[in-house]
Amino acid sequence: MISIREQDYGLDVALFNEFTLADFKLLEAALLKRAAEQGRPDVLLDLSGMKDFTLDMALEEIRFMRAHENDFGRFAIVADDVWVSLATHLSGLLTHARAQHFETVEEAQAWLLAPQPL
Repeated sequence: MISIREQDYGLDVALFNEFTLADFKLLEAALLKRAAEQGRPDVLLDLSGMKDFTLDMALEEIRFMRAHENDFGRFAIVADDVWVSLATHLSGLLTHARAQHFETVEEAQAWLLAPQPL
């Protein structure tokens, strides 16, 4: 299940239980809509409630991010899983996306709301 809320900086996205392809399609649409309205929106992605994901979703996520990696600003990822933290670091190395891992939603929001260095 997915929850998507618009914020001044972009979007807050929270995932619960299993992250499916249908959920990712909702996220794609919201990201593209926000990017069209705002330019390069930042995204807070709260994975702390996610228990699992489907393989077709993971493949779609890779395809989407490669096609749109320059369309978004920063990604603040909240998760308590060491593997998610590692994946966040690796995604930053493999794409132009600026991704940062956080332990809490409050820390992630503070990072997104802070002025960006030039």
